[in-house]
Amino acid sequence: MTDMITEKPGISAAIIVQDGRVLMVRRAVKEGELMWQFPAGAIEDGETAEEAAVRETLEETGVTVAAVRLLGERVHPKTGRLMSYTAAEVIEGDARVADADELDAVAWVAHAEISKYVPYGLFGPVQEYLDGALAR
Repeated sequence: MTDMITEKPGISAAIIVQDGRVLMVRRAVKEGELMWQFPAGAIEDGETAEEAAVRETLEETGVTVAAVRLLGERVHPKTGRLMSYTAAEVIEGDARVADADELDAVAWVAHAEISKYVPYGLFGPVQEYLDGALAR
């Protein structure tokens, strides 16, 4: 008897800070209450969470980033999906909607504006990272 895998793949998000702001994207199709979020997508077979965050950022926003470190993982309370969050730094490119099927806007968001974009709050380790990274 073989086990069937019915779980959806985990989602990996990139937390990208540049010039005192964090990159956020707005999905063209809402995921429940989720509209603004970090560049993110499914982790593909054989890929690490960090590799997926780098790939998804390029695909969605046209920005090439390098993974710095995995900030943490959790089951997302709104979607029930396993989420991984990776801090990343910009290597090259200007953020834009590179995948119009998935996104309809991108924004560089200041620390004080995050709650306007994500009113239900951020995952603790992500908030802690941004509190430090955006305070500089």
